[in-house]
Amino acid sequence: VNLHKKKLNCIFYFAMGKAKKTRKFAEVKRMLNPKDTKIKKEPGKQKKKEDEVRHIEAAPTALFFQYNTALGPPYQVLIDTNFINFSIRNKLDVVQSMLDCLYAKCTPYITDCVMAELEKLGHRYRVALRIAKDPRFERLPCTHEGTYADDCLVNRVSQHKCYIVATCDRDLKRRIRKIPGVPIMYIRSHRYSIERLPEATMGGAP
Repeated sequence: VNLHKKKLNCIFYFAMGKAKKTRKFAEVKRMLNPKDTKIKKEPGKQKKKEDEVRHIEAAPTALFFQYNTALGPPYQVLIDTNFINFSIRNKLDVVQSMLDCLYAKCTPYITDCVMAELEKLGHRYRVALRIAKDPRFERLPCTHEGTYADDCLVNRVSQHKCYIVATCDRDLKRRIRKIPGVPIMYIRSHRYSIERLPEATMGGAP
């Protein structure tokens, strides 16, 4: 009987000791919680946040809600490098296919960056380079450093909302969609299609 009592006492003390340890650990954890309302925040950090000035870009005056009033025939279309290559693969004439898509006169524009990319591609893309040098295409000079066409097109349409961007590049289309009021022209089912241009749907563009 005595041995049994001793065993029970040992188990009881062991359990109590474990419970006390657990309670102490929980108390320490609660005291060190950074979300605790009792912890006073440093006044210096609050002042820094209050002193910061938020910069919000002003909306362009050409935008009326989601509609861009600066867009209208004759449409000005900025052409990307791969758009010309995909047009050749699908056997599409650039100017005529734009006319069939928008039912209005379109002026294709080629920047110096796009022309430099086509020249770098070499002899294999000589047909695309010949199309880019078509007299019906207008040439836009670039004053920035480097010849990366995607950044050039994004910066240009961010400053001037009067362009449609013609591209089949997914990354570039994702970047253009973040800019309000800029339509995107792409190739679907062997024909040109337009995105984010309400006026085009009235003419029957896909």
